[in-house]
Amino acid sequence: METSRQAKTTAVVAYITIIGTIIAYFMNLDPKDRFASFHIRQAFGINITFYLIGALMGLFDQGFIIGAFYVFFIVLWGYGIIMAIKGEEREVPLLGPLFQKWFSTIS
Repeated sequence: METSRQAKTTAVVAYITIIGTIIAYFMNLDPKDRFASFHIRQAFGINITFYLIGALMGLFDQGFIIGAFYVFFIVLWGYGIIMAIKGEEREVPLLGPLFQKWFSTIS
């Protein structure tokens, strides 16, 4: 199934910070696209997890722990946006299936 240009655009916008995720959500209201919804859930999960774990990282004063945290989220973000650009519905490693389950109401 070919992914529409509008759905790809919406999916890519979703990965551009939490503001992009919110914009993508509204872009996808009418008509709803399954591909865009998938990536909105992935991007929302990445953003929310980033902020929650980032708050915990404030407790650590170790550069390599904080550095590993950023590398982990850059990999998740990069993987997600590349899949959106390619027009593929692949979950981000480790957390992707959880994001689809937890945020199933986002469509």
